[in-house]
Amino acid sequence: MFLRKSLLASCAAASLVSPSTHAEEAPDIHAERTIIVTAHSHTDSAENLAARTPGGADIVTYADYADKAVMSLRDTLAFSPGVYLQPRFGQEIRISVRGSGLSRGFHMRGLTLLQDGVPINLADDNGDFQELEPIFFDHLEVYRGANALRFGSGTLGGAINGVTPRGVDATGLYVRADGGSFGTLRGLASYGGTSGRADFWAGLSADRSDGDRNHAKRRSLRFHGNIGLQLSDRIDTRFYASFNRIRQQLPGALSRSDALIDPAKANPSAIAGNQARDIDSVRLQSLTRIEVDGGRLAIGIFLNKKDLFHPIFQVIDQASADAGAFGRFDYEKGALALTLGGEIRRGSTRAKQYLNSNGRRGAMVFDADQDAQTANIYGEVRFRPTDRLSVIAGAIHAAGWRGRRTRFSSAQNGRIAFREFSPKVGVLYEPSERVQFYANYSRSAEFPGFGEIFQTVSGVSSFIGAIRPQTAWTAEIGTRGTSGVASWDVSLYRADLTNEMLQYATGGNTSIPASTFNAGHTRHQGIEAALTLEPTDWLRLRQVYQYSDFRFRNDPRYGGNRLPVVPPHLYRAELRLGTDALHVAPNVEWVPRGAWADYGNTLRTGGYALPGVTAGATVARGMDLFLDARNITRKRAIGDISATTGAPAASAIFYPVERRAVYGGVRMRF
Repeated sequence: MFLRKSLLASCAAASLVSPSTHAEEAPDIHAERTIIVTAHSHTDSAENLAARTPGGADIVTYADYADKAVMSLRDTLAFSPGVYLQPRFGQEIRISVRGSGLSRGFHMRGLTLLQDGVPINLADDNGDFQELEPIFFDHLEVYRGANALRFGSGTLGGAINGVTPRGVDATGLYVRADGGSFGTLRGLASYGGTSGRADFWAGLSADRSDGDRNHAKRRSLRFHGNIGLQLSDRIDTRFYASFNRIRQQLPGALSRSDALIDPAKANPSAIAGNQARDIDSVRLQSLTRIEVDGGRLAIGIFLNKKDLFHPIFQVIDQASADAGAFGRFDYEKGALALTLGGEIRRGSTRAKQYLNSNGRRGAMVFDADQDAQTANIYGEVRFRPTDRLSVIAGAIHAAGWRGRRTRFSSAQNGRIAFREFSPKVGVLYEPSERVQFYANYSRSAEFPGFGEIFQTVSGVSSFIGAIRPQTAWTAEIGTRGTSGVASWDVSLYRADLTNEMLQYATGGNTSIPASTFNAGHTRHQGIEAALTLEPTDWLRLRQVYQYSDFRFRNDPRYGGNRLPVVPPHLYRAELRLGTDALHVAPNVEWVPRGAWADYGNTLRTGGYALPGVTAGATVARGMDLFLDARNITRKRAIGDISATTGAPAASAIFYPVERRAVYGGVRMRF
């Protein structure tokens, strides 16, 4: 079995970490870098599971991004191979894996986001990634495509699970304070400990920023905590609680010329409508694990409640409650291993819409009860005919329904159900202890959510059933490993999609809801690569590269055109010079050629290179300082796009890259 470094061999996990220890046996934390976790037993099992996966998977630890100002998931996963992340403003990003939710101009789709194993996605599978706050996490688990079966995910993109610390690993008081450009201030305080058979951890963060664009102020207050109880030698249970209060102004998209000439500008309609997205959410969950002979049973329940106040073209006012349960049984004996699991999510939303009166509720124009359910059962068998070869077969069966009852007109009522079966097979070959080769072939399926099924405020009955589930068959081959000074993680994939759900901004303006259509046949293929070179303890070069070739296949309107939004090539690199005591790390993000803005392939954005630098130093026992400077050359470029059918340059569909910014901070552990 691999060492931790050679297990994953990816840029995202290239930092060296200490061997697993129990909390009471942990080394002197003041002799190490001051990070949120002081022992690493929490990540060991996650890394071992990722290494046994015959496909793209990696673990990102807190130490990998500790020297960054953590604004969003983009700062956390920048060196996770295959994860496409582009900031729009504040914590708003586009996140896509293998082209998942490719043209989604808001929120996210095609990717399962979880915290501590419980989905952030609502019951209709839509979600707000802003609720995942990576500054709290011990580590993140990234499983691309069908490799995310263990999370009950059968989507094209896979799953990302953020895992908070436990008291047995993160003992004592940890404090972090950041500040910098655009009036940004952030603080985090967490405390963990043990008491007999119990352990506990809790963290509280607050942040504020004026944003790098006009009308982009952000304020947030967040809490995450958990308590674990060892009920017996074979039974333990853990309770989790999370609270988020997020206030975010929306600057909107710009025309191409405005984005390049005046990137700080806000869309006039965003200012006139005082557009914003305010979220209040509470999540409660429990997880109980029972050890049985040769296996482990994990069962849990969860409740998510969220209020969304969202002035855009109209004021969207929603109160939702989602509840669910999940179970998983893992068994291993000799050469055979088995996983069986299932999950059900049921949610209800009171959805209201009002005319937008400068960001306040005007006359009510829509009122409905929206109900959804998504459920799945899955299984996987792993067989090792030899010590170096594993054969894997599995499947996931997903079913769900979406329904709506309006209070204005029964003609707008409707209910639609879906059901899909997605098998997978894979093989993992280890010619040596430090090298792996893998291949897999899998099917994925994604159901439309409320945003796809009910696309307009009125007269929606004709849309019920018009949008069909998206399915795909994906083939993947790859390798990961370590040899000498080099560690690598490379996957090549090809996905043939049917009924891909694609969106376009109506009227060339993202303040108006996007429309969704099913494409006939499309293909997503590409390369996800990471390479780390570490010739000495004081020199490390980590790199990620993505090649994305997403296109229509014999479409009657678009032929073989490329799909918009994602550029064909993306490269990131970071050269770290020095040790944990004192280091500097220049970095660059390079897009040689920009993406198409429209399905007709009439307008392409330009390429860019964004250089930056991070640095860190240990200035006292238990105290670290860090610096994060971005876009130091003040490059002006297009970072993200809301796709359209045809894209004149005057269309307000473009988001500029982040402006030059400098942040700094301190981390302390007591």
